[in-house]
Amino acid sequence: MTDARPAPAPRTRTPWRAAFFALTGFGVAAAVAWVLFGSRLLVVKSETVTGTHLITQAQVLAAADVPAGTPLIRVNTAQVAQRVETIRQVASATVSRDWPDRLVITVTERVPVVAVRMTSGGYDLVDPAGVIVRWSQARPAGLPLYLTSLTGGALHDDPGVASTATVLAELPSWLSREVTEVSTAAPGAGTTASPGDSAQVTLYLSSHKTVVWGGADRASQKDRELAILMRDHERYFDVSAPGTVVTG
Repeated sequence: MTDARPAPAPRTRTPWRAAFFALTGFGVAAAVAWVLFGSRLLVVKSETVTGTHLITQAQVLAAADVPAGTPLIRVNTAQVAQRVETIRQVASATVSRDWPDRLVITVTERVPVVAVRMTSGGYDLVDPAGVIVRWSQARPAGLPLYLTSLTGGALHDDPGVASTATVLAELPSWLSREVTEVSTAAPGAGTTASPGDSAQVTLYLSSHKTVVWGGADRASQKDRELAILMRDHERYFDVSAPGTVVTG
């Protein structure tokens, strides 16, 4: 026996129901937009700055230039970071939103790698990019003197400073702490330079020994060979071309 009952008619959505859901969705979107852009709930009420040592938080906030009360969603974090990076001592900056009402600015400051003696007195302390980080009356302990006829202000993007920074960073600790002065020369300028080296770095040690390190290549091999050679009482070591070292 078959069931002769008719199938239920499909339910149709009435126009008022569709309009209700549309209005509800619009209302929710409008409310969210108002909270984000128009209300006083999600606006910049505080700014936190981290990573500063050479500069003050006030300097960073002045460069960031984000007025209190700005809707947090409207803050262009990339542009704020770029403004902070115009401070000479700042190498990089990152900016992030900390909901509901705080902006966080993280600063990475430049770190000097060499000191440049000024003719007027004191020293410019220069980072790997050749940017003057600060001036000092006395040369800080542990910071080599960079021998150059240029002033610190003329060393921006100088390849010699960049090569020096790379070499100093890769030196073993036993050698790094002995370096008091450093100089650079163009490839082939009185050294056994390797092809492709941008600058040849020479180290002057507190023990009155001179080490022609050369470029930043093959640091570990140079380290091993120099450690063996310096057991003798020589004063001059050229390890710029490992395997064919020169002493004197």
